[in-house]
Amino acid sequence: MPDPRPEVLDFLLSRRSRPSKTLAGPVPSRAGLMPILTAAARSPDHGKLEPWRFVVLEKPALHRLAGLVRTRGAALGKTPEAIDKAAKHYEHGGLAVVVIASPKPSDKVPEIEQFYSAGAVCLALLNAALASGWGANWLSGWASHDRIFVAEGLGLAPHEKVAGIIHIGTETAPPPERPRPDLDAITQWVAE
Repeated sequence: MPDPRPEVLDFLLSRRSRPSKTLAGPVPSRAGLMPILTAAARSPDHGKLEPWRFVVLEKPALHRLAGLVRTRGAALGKTPEAIDKAAKHYEHGGLAVVVIASPKPSDKVPEIEQFYSAGAVCLALLNAALASGWGANWLSGWASHDRIFVAEGLGLAPHEKVAGIIHIGTETAPPPERPRPDLDAITQWVAE
């Protein structure tokens, strides 16, 4: 017999990410962030490989990375607008958690399933931050896919990738609503 948790379902049915530009201080303390990271680490992990890790970026690190975004953007030939937009995510942030997909060698668990697990960690981290009362947003952007940026800026090994960057802070404006999927259009029922 199911044991419903209507408050959890209500949260999931109404959750909305907060645009990163609307997030400000204060941000969670290290102690305050630990339950959020703990919740995220409880994500599905076929094979118990822990094919992900966290890099917590505090304000000074975010400012350093904004400079690296500008340098890498120029080197890659990005437009000034694209560089500025990407750099502002770091310049205006007070705290971000980078979820690093770090697949492990396994004969049983394909690498793609390990990447899916890292994606699940991103969503769990986002939802745990929101459920804790913080504003949060899952962003990535072109810089997070640039090997030089992630190696120099975040210390990623060659086999690692950024799964997502979760910005966390205090929301300063209500989040906008957006259109939601039409379930009839995306759902197929198979009875036999």
